[in-house]
Amino acid sequence: MGINKTQERSVSELLKGLSRNDFLKIGMDEVAYVRTLAVTGSTKPAFGVYAADGTQLSVLDTMDMAVATLRHNDLLPVTLH
Repeated sequence: MGINKTQERSVSELLKGLSRNDFLKIGMDEVAYVRTLAVTGSTKPAFGVYAADGTQLSVLDTMDMAVATLRHNDLLPVTLH
């Protein structure tokens, strides 16, 4: 069950009509990302948790803690390399 040409055009027109601000809000309530952070004076990295728009939400000690925190808050964790 795929998308037909009419539906594809409708989606395309919808996306073209989005402002930059609208586009940035896509996934805001569903996706967050995790990336490693260097910590001054430590040999171990920390893990920054960010909203889809780049707003830092938290810094945690382990990737497991970061992922568990996101899942607990019904967010899909995505990692950045």
